Amino acid sequence: MFSGPPADPAAPAGLGIPPAAAAVQASTTPTAPVTPTTPSGDAPRVGAIPGGASGQAAAGRSWTAPLLLCAAGVLALLIALFGPGLVARGTGELRIPGAGPTTVLRTVLFAALALHLGELLAPQLIRPVRGRPRTAVRSWAVLASLAGSAAAAGQIVRLAAVSDLGITETYGTREGGLLLLIANGLVLAALCAASKRPALALVPLAVVIGAEALRAHPEAYSPEFGAALTVVHLTAASLWTGGLLYVLRTMWLWRGSPVAARALLGRYARLAIWLYVALAATGTASMLRRLPLDVVFTSAYGRTLLVKLALMAVVSMLALAARRRMLRDTDPSVAHRLARREQVVLGLVVVVSAVLTVVPDPHWISLRP
Repeated sequence: MFSGPPADPAAPAGLGIPPAAAAVQASTTPTAPVTPTTPSGDAPRVGAIPGGASGQAAAGRSWTAPLLLCAAGVLALLIALFGPGLVARGTGELRIPGAGPTTVLRTVLFAALALHLGELLAPQLIRPVRGRPRTAVRSWAVLASLAGSAAAAGQIVRLAAVSDLGITETYGTREGGLLLLIANGLVLAALCAASKRPALALVPLAVVIGAEALRAHPEAYSPEFGAALTVVHLTAASLWTGGLLYVLRTMWLWRGSPVAARALLGRYARLAIWLYVALAATGTASMLRRLPLDVVFTSAYGRTLLVKLALMAVVSMLALAARRRMLRDTDPSVAHRLARREQVVLGLVVVVSAVLTVVPDPHWISLRP
């Protein structure tokens, strides 16, 4: 307790204290350390590089991701435009008219399916996460489905030009009718996504996948079995690619809640294992059914499939590395970075898969009876 009366707050400092005592008091009273501030008045971060070097490094990192995305986009476009011609060089196979533009259009179609199906899947993974932020990423489903519909319509126009038919006459062909069904189904999916019940888009998207599977198998040998394999393969690939993109976008939005972000990535990783098994099983069955072993290296289909398998091996290694870091570290930032790289390679897999749908059937050049 204080024994004397409280000091007058209006009295000047040092009033009634002899000069010698004031000097002793000033020399013995501890003072708080002075924290340097930035020009804006904020204290610098711990470990910050003096002279603004940390800000320059952060600015450099902020430009890295957009540049890498642009480079990946340019690479994907080049693969789509020139890939079919490159893999068919020296094989003696017939040239497919407009193979490059067709590959671009089918890449857009596959990407649209992945984006929309991923947005229908990911919220089911997000909802059970405890302590999650209540913010959600912006939906891309409407724009994706409309872009996919435009890509299907573009394929109809290309088919009419190649076949020297009118648009209405092209609708009467097998491929033209299936492409028309795909275009209308994606428009209906976009309308469902814009409504209050976006889950209804599952019905038209299922019709789209079925129509694309039938369109991709016009061959005479067991087309029904090939179409069934494609339905499972295309669905699993779309859920894997689109679901991962939505999860990564959500994790970036939840970067202030690392526990919730880590839990979300873990839920997706458990589902991705089963999707990977479905992809491996249907992909292997499709390869054994469609690719004769004697033309693996001498057909455009075989060469493209080898490229796809190499990319899938890279995706598998990145997925395993991300899962290992997620189980080891409480901070999901490293696993998030590895998963982003996995997403980029998956984008290239989508482009190569589109090339596979354009190159000729390898049975035409097989030496087997």
